[in-house]
Amino acid sequence: MKIVRFFAEGFVRYGVIEGEMVVDMGDDNSDEEEIERIEFPLSEVLLLAPSTPSKIVAVGLNYVDHAGEVGMELPKTPMLFMKPSTAIIGPEEEIVLPEISERVDYEGELAVVIGKEAKKVAASDAKEYIFGYTCLNDVTARDLQFADIQFTRAKSFDTFCPIGPWVETELDPTNLDIETTVNGKTMQSSNTEMLNWDVFELVSFISGVMTLLPGDVIATGTPAGIGPISQGDIVEVTIEGIGTLKNRVVSEKKLD
Repeated sequence: MKIVRFFAEGFVRYGVIEGEMVVDMGDDNSDEEEIERIEFPLSEVLLLAPSTPSKIVAVGLNYVDHAGEVGMELPKTPMLFMKPSTAIIGPEEEIVLPEISERVDYEGELAVVIGKEAKKVAASDAKEYIFGYTCLNDVTARDLQFADIQFTRAKSFDTFCPIGPWVETELDPTNLDIETTVNGKTMQSSNTEMLNWDVFELVSFISGVMTLLPGDVIATGTPAGIGPISQGDIVEVTIEGIGTLKNRVVSEKKLD
């Protein structure tokens, strides 16, 4: 089931995709038993980021092919960093290149959306705590990442975490094709079976460090093929069984 967060008729709502229609599920305060069945054409609603997390927990060097690409050994435990919720944008929104950076990269990733509070969860039980999966672009100011000891500045600019277009709740995340294109050219092409730590192991490990709350997002890592983006580029992250997250790139300088 594909769950969307959308704007229509002046309100932010949640809905279920059925064909080319969105079936209204109400908002955060709605009583499911009182919701009337209202449908909107998908083409006539504005899709928003499908989750509003308290935090985004990202994992570095989690694809075997990506570690080889950058000439680094796989970490002995998952390498975690954070992205702020203020970095989130939805499908079709613009990624803004900060004036301070001379190189900004795309990083297409499978994202996990948490469904209920998770603390010290066993990997064997992790599936019960997952609401679903979506596409994510871990946009990174690469030059700043190399210049800083920590990843925080390079990963945290506004618009540096596009997610969407929806959350797929019925999916096996262990063997999914993942592809990133820039202006229609394939730049990343891999499969989630290349993950060093799978989704369930990540939920277990991270929940042993911090409590994961409903709506929180885990970015599971990016495969080989990272590269820069420029003003005017169209970046698309496509994951089998989910769909395509599409965003255009603009320069902060152009917005002045």
